Amino acid sequence: MTERRDDSGLDAFFAAARETPPQPDAAFLARLTEGALDEQLAQAGRLKAGAQRMGPGLWSGLRQALGGWPGLAGLAVACAAGVWLGVSPPEGMSALWDSQQAGLGQLGVDPVSAYDLAMIGG
Repeated sequence: MTERRDDSGLDAFFAAARETPPQPDAAFLARLTEGALDEQLAQAGRLKAGAQRMGPGLWSGLRQALGGWPGLAGLAVACAAGVWLGVSPPEGMSALWDSQQAGLGQLGVDPVSAYDLAMIGG
């Protein structure tokens, strides 16, 4: 009596359903495709409107804040000149920077001694 019997006769219907999977209707697929394309177009319109609302980008705003292309060109030239002078300074400027040639002697600066350190545990 442990065996169950299905007397409802549904086994034949279940077997037939397993053999033939359901196929969507062609009209449903057409409506689904049309809705998806409409949503893609609407999303593209929202993205375009959002980009116009945000205005110019970061680099464009920075360029305008520095004075446009002439300002950026001047900044680039000043940066290049600073690097050039830092790497290979002219002979006449070494007297200004070298303390031994300027007669100032050895200038020793200890960055730690410039600060008063708090006494710990005292």
